[in-house]
Parts: sequence; C-alpha cells; structure tokens
Amino acid sequence: MSERKEAQALLRLLTWMSPAFPVGAFAYSGGLERAVADDLVRDAATLRQWIKASLEHGAGWNDAVLLAEAHRGFEDCAALADLADLAAALSSSRERHAETLALGAAFLQAARAWPHDVLERLGSAVAYPVAIGAVSAAHSIALEPALIGYLHASASQSVSAAIRLSVIGQREGVEILAALEEPIERLAPLAASAGLAGLGTATVMADIETMRHETQHTRLFRS
Repeated sequence: MSERKEAQALLRLLTWMSPAFPVGAFAYSGGLERAVADDLVRDAATLRQWIKASLEHGAGWNDAVLLAEAHRGFEDCAALADLADLAAALSSSRERHAETLALGAAFLQAARAWPHDVLERLGSAVAYPVAIGAVSAAHSIALEPALIGYLHASASQSVSAAIRLSVIGQREGVEILAALEEPIERLAPLAASAGLAGLGTATVMADIETMRHETQHTRLFRS
C-alpha cells in the first residue's frame, strides 16, 4: 500500500472512531449505568476492572471477533448476512440488541460520505461491529488497526459514560485509558485469529445489569 493510501486509511479510521462521528454512541452505556446504581462500579478501580472484563471476556470480545469476521468476508454478501444475523442473536438483552443495531445503522448512514458498494451488500439492519469490520476492509484499513480502534473507542465510551455518571473525573478517565492500552494491544491479534469458534462470554453479571437497566426508573442512558 502506498504512503498516501496508508494515510487515507488512518484518517478514515480516526474519523469513524471519533466521538464526533454521528452514530449516537453517547446515548448508551452498555449496562454501566445500572452497574453504578447497584454499586458494582463505584470508583476508578472498579470501572477499570469492569471495562477490562468486557474487553477480554464479555461483549467487547465478541464484538471484536465479529468485526474480524466481517473484515475478512466483506466481499461475500451471503456471509455478511449470516454474520449480521449471528451478531444480533448474540445480544444479551433487548437494550443491547437495540443498541448494536442502532449504532450500526447510524454508522452505515454516515459512512455514505465515502461511497462504496459494500454499503449495499450490508443493507441497513447490521450490528455495529459487523458494519465497521466490513466497511474498514472495503477502504483498505488493516484488520488489527481496525480492531484496536474499535476496542479503544468502546473503552473510551465507557469512560465517558462513567464521567457523566459522576463515578470518576477526567484525569482518572485518562489514567484508565492509559492502563487499558496493554490489554487492547494484546487482544487485537487474538480476536483477529479467533474465528467464530472463539465467540463466547463469561461476564454474567454484566449481562444481568444490561437486563436490569430496562426497568431502571431514572436514567441518563438508553442502555
């Protein structure tokens, strides 16, 4: 790949993973809001553990594996459709299902600023990691950088949600992101090579919290 193409790929990845990209991720906490209400996440230490567990053993891990599969199969319409169905079925709660589909649809709509026929192959009702994986591959963004960008954006969104919930301040948020660099760097190649056989989670409490959030009376977030 030429230097110009590499720079172009990097710029697009940074844009798509930016908090300013119009996908509406700021409206979701992935169950974190309920975990705060239940005192499972109450400070920087417990927040870091919560995010790390999600990335290594929870929804973050499954999303990374799904992203990798979509990246590899971005030219195969049937494979993408099957993957989209699987990604939706793996959602642990109604809110998690709504979240990933809403983010996926918003991402694909905004990504039309960079026209490519992969957008037609994906359709409109596609889970967020599947959309990002396929579109990233179509625009020559290498798999591991795409995974690192996605995992970092996911961690950053959780940190941002925790700041809004008054669990931590901005300085602690930066420290958490610094501490998560090593896990993210380690997880990217693992997810890239895991395949669908590597799907699976072991974060039962996090899944329960996403379900409990559905009946939470007062809340800031949609999940």
